[in-house]
Amino acid sequence: MTSPTPPPVTARSWAALGILTLAVLLLAIDGTVLALAVPALTADLNPTATQLLWIGDIYSFALAGLLVTMGNLADRIGRKRLLLIGSAGFGLSSLLAAFATTPDLLILARAILGISGATIMPSTLAIVRNLFTDPAMRTRAIAVWAAGATAGAAVGPIVGGALLEHFPWGSVFLINVPIMLLVLVGGILLLPESKNPTGGPIDLLSALLSFVAIVSIVYAIKHVFANGLDGIVPVAVLLGLLAGWGFLRRQRRLTQPLIDVSLFRSPAFSGAVLANTVSIFAFVGLLFFFSQYLQLVRGLGPLQAGLVELSATIASMVVIALAGFMLGRLGRGRAISAGLALGAIGLGVLALAEGMTGLAGIIIGFAIVGFGAGLAMTLTTDAVVSAAPRERAGAASSIAETAYELGAALGIAVLGSVQLALYRWNLPAIDDATSAANLHESLATGMTQLDTADPAVLAAIEQAQHAFTVGMQWTSVIAALLLAIAAVIAWIAIPSQGERAPAVEH
Repeated sequence: MTSPTPPPVTARSWAALGILTLAVLLLAIDGTVLALAVPALTADLNPTATQLLWIGDIYSFALAGLLVTMGNLADRIGRKRLLLIGSAGFGLSSLLAAFATTPDLLILARAILGISGATIMPSTLAIVRNLFTDPAMRTRAIAVWAAGATAGAAVGPIVGGALLEHFPWGSVFLINVPIMLLVLVGGILLLPESKNPTGGPIDLLSALLSFVAIVSIVYAIKHVFANGLDGIVPVAVLLGLLAGWGFLRRQRRLTQPLIDVSLFRSPAFSGAVLANTVSIFAFVGLLFFFSQYLQLVRGLGPLQAGLVELSATIASMVVIALAGFMLGRLGRGRAISAGLALGAIGLGVLALAEGMTGLAGIIIGFAIVGFGAGLAMTLTTDAVVSAAPRERAGAASSIAETAYELGAALGIAVLGSVQLALYRWNLPAIDDATSAANLHESLATGMTQLDTADPAVLAAIEQAQHAFTVGMQWTSVIAALLLAIAAVIAWIAIPSQGERAPAVEH
């Protein structure tokens, strides 16, 4: 049967894509904007190292845990409707975060932000899927969408830096409010409504199982690096594995599952999801602690640190122009593999540049990582979304976005925890008990709580800065090796002939 001619792409379609990209840009910014505010909020709220990690990653945990459910909910009640509800909730919860007075209240506000964001993310990509039905146009549109996600993660430090130069740390959340108002107004005027006309009720037990599986596993990883291997870790791992097993088994029996697990039988589909997760894992995890390095070790101000990372933003935008070309020349599998390999090379450059004077190597390394991660994310997202029929666009989008958000959460939790563990491992013995305790907690805590005018304290801080740098170098190498392995898997598992992953388009 001949497929119908795709409807023409109009100026209104591109304007709608602009609104959707603005929404995902803001969500991605919110995932990394807090990195530069760590020294300021540490001085104000005095969180522990564990609380600081929770402040950083609870947002992505809530997003990742709820995306599957919200993607299916969008298919049932309408993607535009859910996006508008989530946008309003995101703006209100941003106000709560901006005026948080304790670490626990900030963690709570970040969790609510994540819940609100989870209602927005699946709708953005699902609407893109329905607006651009022509495969070539869809690849280009998803490249724009992906640039919003990757550039948002990279531009977060710049936005945060500009605000922190003149305003308190709460301003990094307050800026969300006017932008979400713009998304609300633009969404009402420009976005089309779409949903699955045959969608049934959402299986609440499946929703609960998916959330428990993701959060339990990530919590166990974070806990073992922050507090060591104790009785909590195996309990959390067992709970997560049992919940995941129960979720997958239930999906196979349901007539309308939250995730069509049969898609994962295709090596191309599974490889695309894995590549998406690993590329974001390295990119966002790197940004979270690299911003601290630029301020705490290199002595840059927040805005200066953000500008150093600007090369990653520019490089991710270049992907929009080159993604289609590389897909046509290399094929999907080889193009994704090339993106991951470039990301690994960029991380290797950063590992070397961290131990050198000057910023040129860091800027170049960031550009390579930004382009590689952006290319891999664009093509893997396109492959995942194209593998499902239009009426299930929200559910398919949730798989791609869960890979993104889980990668972000794991990147912050795992790489952040590895870096903290390596920092403490390389921290030499310090005679002064107060200095030792504060610097062991974290470098940010030591530099904000100790008297840097004291020569003995200053010497201890310099030792801690060296330990932080060594920890970062090894963490960058670990992330580079993971990207290199993922590049090999993508080359083998994802076909390069026939460009697209096997589709079940109806």
